[in-house]
Amino acid sequence: MKEEYDFSNAKRNPYVKKLKQQVTINLDSEAVAYFKSLAEKLGIPYQILINLYLSDCARNRKEPKISWN
Repeated sequence: MKEEYDFSNAKRNPYVKKLKQQVTINLDSEAVAYFKSLAEKLGIPYQILINLYLSDCARNRKEPKISWN
């Protein structure tokens, strides 16, 4: 390894805005089971499937229908 590196010509990471943020979230076991089952059927990890669904909701500005009755 070199003692010093020259980064004067380095370029910024173009994907920095696409990095994911780790969060902790409490989900109903029914919701987790649904996404795990669907993910297995589709052949992708369930966390990626949940992220895809939430990203779609955010992109399309979907709002939940909430009823407190």
